[in-house]
Formats: sequence, C-alpha cells, structure tokens
Amino acid sequence: MSSENILDDEDTFKILIATDVHLGYLEKDAIRGGDSYSTLNEILKCAKTNQVDFILLGGDLFHENKPSRRCLHNCISMLRQYCMGDSPVRFNILSDQTVNFNTTQFPWVNYQDENLNISIPVFSIHGNHDDPTGAEGLCALDLLGASGLVNHFGHSHSVERIEISPILMQKGSTKLALYGLGSIPDERLYRMFVNNQVTMLRPKEDQDQWFNLFTIHQNRSKHGPTNYIPEQFLDEFLDLVVWGHEHECLITPTRNEQQLFHVTQPGSSVATSLSPGEATEKHIGLLRVKGRKMNLQKIPLKTVRQFFIQDVVLADHQDLFTPDTPQVTKKIENFCYAKVTEMLEEAERGRLGCPLTPEKPLIRLRVDYSGGFEAFNVARFSQKFVDRVANPKDIIHFLRRREQKEDIKDEVNVDYGKLVKTTAIEGLRVEDLVKQYFEAAEQKVQLSLLTEQGMGKAIQEFVDKDEKDAIEELITYQLEKTQRHLQARGVITEQDIDTEVRLFRDSKKNTTEEENEIKEAMNRAKAHRLERGDDDVLDAAILDDFATPMDSDEGSDSFPAPTRGRGRGGRGRGSRGRGRGAAASEPKPAGRGRSQKSSTATQSRSIMQAFQASSQRPSRKAATTSYTADAMSIEDSDEDTPVLKTTRPPPKPASSSASFSKYSSQSQSQSSRGIAFDDSDDEEEDNPFKGRSHRSRR
Repeated sequence: MSSENILDDEDTFKILIATDVHLGYLEKDAIRGGDSYSTLNEILKCAKTNQVDFILLGGDLFHENKPSRRCLHNCISMLRQYCMGDSPVRFNILSDQTVNFNTTQFPWVNYQDENLNISIPVFSIHGNHDDPTGAEGLCALDLLGASGLVNHFGHSHSVERIEISPILMQKGSTKLALYGLGSIPDERLYRMFVNNQVTMLRPKEDQDQWFNLFTIHQNRSKHGPTNYIPEQFLDEFLDLVVWGHEHECLITPTRNEQQLFHVTQPGSSVATSLSPGEATEKHIGLLRVKGRKMNLQKIPLKTVRQFFIQDVVLADHQDLFTPDTPQVTKKIENFCYAKVTEMLEEAERGRLGCPLTPEKPLIRLRVDYSGGFEAFNVARFSQKFVDRVANPKDIIHFLRRREQKEDIKDEVNVDYGKLVKTTAIEGLRVEDLVKQYFEAAEQKVQLSLLTEQGMGKAIQEFVDKDEKDAIEELITYQLEKTQRHLQARGVITEQDIDTEVRLFRDSKKNTTEEENEIKEAMNRAKAHRLERGDDDVLDAAILDDFATPMDSDEGSDSFPAPTRGRGRGGRGRGSRGRGRGAAASEPKPAGRGRSQKSSTATQSRSIMQAFQASSQRPSRKAATTSYTADAMSIEDSDEDTPVLKTTRPPPKPASSSASFSKYSSQSQSQSSRGIAFDDSDDEEEDNPFKGRSHRSRR
C-alpha cells in the first residue's frame, strides 16, 4: 500500500466501481433481509478507506422500482455517513452540468452545492429495476439526487434518438470523459444502434488526451436475435466499458480485439437468483486512471453470503441405485443429504478467518431425475437443514433436462407433448422450441423446401394469431413453386431433383423474394379463413393493421400515440358509430370456444406435417458494412457487427469550457488507438500503471 499511496498523486483518478447492489432484496426475509444493506455499507466503507475521488454505480442500486421506507432510510443514512464530510474533492467538472444532470431541479454536481458538504461524490445510472416511470419520468435515484446524495446521469428522455453527452472531469493533468446510458429495453436500443440513432458526443479539443469511460446497463449475453447489445455496437474511441445488469462477476477487464477497448463486468453485489452465475466470488473494483493509462484492482466483498451450487444426475450413479432398486427413493434422499452436507462443510471452512461473512450459506442442489427415477418430498428433506442454511425452502431443485435433449436428437420422433409441457414449466417460448428442433434435426433430418425464417414466421402466425392454415399454406405454396421450377428446368432423375431443389431453395435465402413468398402464403391463409366465414377474421385483420406499428417498444419510437378529442380529424362522430358496431362484430365467446375445439386435430396435423419434410438450415451471412465519406450505413442482422455513425457538423458550443462534436468512431486518429492496461495482480511496486501499450488499430 505504501507504493500505491505514493503514486496516488494529484494526477491520478481513483474510482470505486460497483453495479447491481439491489438494495432491499428480500428485506422481509428473516435471514437474508439485511444482506444487501450490509454489502452496501461495506462498499461505501471501502470507498472512504481508500480515499477515492468518486464512486461509480452501474445501475440497479435498488431492487424495487418503488423502494420501501426502510430501504430508502437505510440508503440515505449510509450515504450521509460515508459520503459527507470535510475531505476536499480534488477534481473539477468542465462540461455543461445542465446537460449532464438533466433530471433534477438542481442541475449541478452535488459537491459544488454551497449548501452541501460532500467528500465522496456518487455518480450512478439507473438500471431496469429502478428505471424512471410515470408521467414525470422519475425514479428512486431522482429522490437521492434531489436530496443531494447521488448524481444521477445517463437518463435519455427521447425514444427516437439518443445523444450521450459525457461528464468531463479533470484532475491535475488527467482528463476523464464519463459517459453513461441508463437501462433501455434491449430490443429498442438494439434497433436504435442499427439505425444510427445513438450518438456519443466528444470534446472538440484534445480528443486524444481524454480517457473515455462508459457505463451501460443492458444484456451483454445474447438472449435472442435483438435482446442484447453487442460490444461491437459501441464506439471505438472508448477506453473502458463498465457493464452492468449481468450478475456474474467478471471484473477483470477483457479486451475487445475488434473495437480495441476493455470491458469490465463487476456483477451483482448480492445473489438474487440461485443460478451458477451468482455462485462466483463477488468483487468490486478500484480503478486508477492516470493520463491514458489505467489499472483495476479487484477487491473481494467479505459481507456477501456464501453460495454453493452443484448438479447431480441420478442416472450417472448406477453403482449406487437404479429405478428398480428397493427403496430407491430413500437412497436418493440419503445421497442428496450427503451432497448438501459436503457443501455445508465447505462453507464452514470458507468462513474461517472471515467474521463478516454471514453464518448460514445459500445451498442449491439441482437433481436430474430422468431415466425412471421419482422425486422425494422436498419439504420434509428441507426440515433437516432449517438451522443450517439460509434458503431451506428451495435447497433441492428437480429437473429432467436430459430426457428433453435425447428426444430432440431422435430424428423426427419428437414427443411434442413433453416439449410443450416443459416449455410451460421453464418459461420457454415457441421460438425457442423451433430453434431447438432445427439444431437437433440439422444432422440427419433437414428440410428441403422451407427455410428457418419461413417456418418460424408460419409457426409464429399459428401460435400468436391463431392462423390455422399458416403452416399448411406455406408448405403448399413452396411445393407448388418448386414443382413449377423443376418442370421448367426439365429435371427427371431423383438425384438431380434433390440437387436442384436445394439450389433453388438456397438461392432465395435471406432475399426479398423469400420475404415476399412468406407474405403471399400468409395472405392465402387469411383468405381461406375469409372463405370459411370465420367470425374473427375481419376483426383480427383490422387489429393487426393498427396494432403492428404500435408495438410496445417499436411503435412508440416511430408512430405518435392516437389522441382523444372532439376534432373531426381525430376520433369524431365516426368513432362513436364504429364503437356501437364493435360489439356486434366481436366473436361470441361460445362460438370461439367451439371453433378452437374443432380445430385441435387440424393444428396438430399441420405442425406434424411441417416437421416431416427435410431441410437444410440456412447459413448465416456475415453482415457487410458500406460507407462513404458523408454517411455510414449498416445491415441489420443477428451478427455482432459494428455500427458506424453518421458524421454530423458540430453543434453550437454549450455554456462551458469544453465543446462537443458528433464524431463517429472512424473519425478518430487511428494512430492513437489502444489503451495501456496492467492487471493489479502483476503490479510492480514502483509503478502500478506500467504495461506495454497495445498495438494500434490498422
């Protein structure tokens, strides 16, 4: 520590980094109710002990959007205890604070308020748990901001375009640009990045001298085609990204070789789910920035409750028991008892010398009982550990994942009844089921006529909109078109037919022709419903036309909400007439029930017919980026592709000592790319910032 104290000079920023504190989690639980408060107290105490310049929080400070009075009281008390005092703040803010802190009536940093005595400023973005709601767009962080305890930044008021203006700080000769973006629905933000609607402003003067630090609170791992934010979407000029929302602690900075910045994921400070990602040791980070160099020191949290998780597959222990073994359920229970006891003994050894660690650990044993085994009474089993674990009600978790995987791999002999049942239990979506089938069927059974995109769209129409003929009509349409193609080419032999069908199918993948064919097939399905005289066809078509652009996330970005009024151009007398006729056009409940019941066999037959054909899964084409000197564009695809932003003329300078310009990543001088990073574990005594500079981007 002596060498650190010597080198923590007037030019070095010391920043304590933490994310996902989830204050107030399970606060009514008799055992775990105080865990989040103890950990926040440790974080703030660590900041004061290390005499940091400020604390940076990456979202989800609170677990509930409306924290309880106890939660707010404890938070305010701890912030006042550790963050107020006479210690001077040794850095200045150069940017326009009315832009940086635009969610409060006091748009300036709290330590510059003449009525407050702040020793450690706290800067925080909001997460998805404590995001702004209501007509005023306020969140719990705004309460702390109004009281002068927290500086809430990174709040975007627009759903059409985001401009991220940094907080420009300077300590001695070190210049730090702090960017922040609070939580936004991932699908919406993904689309905004793709459409070049996210711009990060940069100071016009001395761009290469600023250390650019960005804090974000979004999905980092891919949960769906657009339900995450790829690292490649972020700008290249960034030096370090603090990633919140993900609870697994991966605090050691990792380098993105494409964008040439580092990413640190501190993870949550308290375990909010009994999953493997939460079982890793929890850390916070002490970041030092000097000039264009940085050093991140990992600090383990000692007040976090221990969490041990283990998986057991009963079918792998045939030497101990089989489904035919006498009293096999009792033997399985004894086996699980021994496993839990082993984890408790490991927890006891881990607590030696750590008096701050809570006494009772979290224990989770996931038991795969596929293969004919039966589950035992979990409540009776848990009674044996009531006084020894913090989660006695959910120690054991039974699951049958192996059976599901084996069934899918068995060519087309898939038990859809079991799959649908598992989907309902585990919260899977129909799209996930289709994806699992295609992944399993890719080896032996491959579709010939349909593409994955067409099948997915047809099943989505079938499930979401009750379009009974969607799958059947898509197959019929593709079959007819393929037959006409083969007749035109004059193909006769079976081998030539197979080859020509695949070539014809591959030529349409990911093209406008494929999309038009899918739309035509869906229109045919709707036309058949009209011919049959289904009561709800017209209403469903009208609702689809109006509901599609007004989707929860997408429509609100591009289409204004309808306004109610007496104007002739809005909803006037015509709307009242339509309202009287609406009841008559709605389907009767009894009739709708009979229609669904009579179509059960048809639905099952359509799905099975769709899965009986063979196909080849379409290959993903890498997205290509085309750009000119004036504008940049990007193709929307599932791949992690960088977004190149449009170069714009600089705005008028704000009323501050630094002005900004909207520069894209490509406008940066490439010779200056790369930030020197040295892990704290290899730190030398004389210089913790020593480390070779990374190669510049070519």
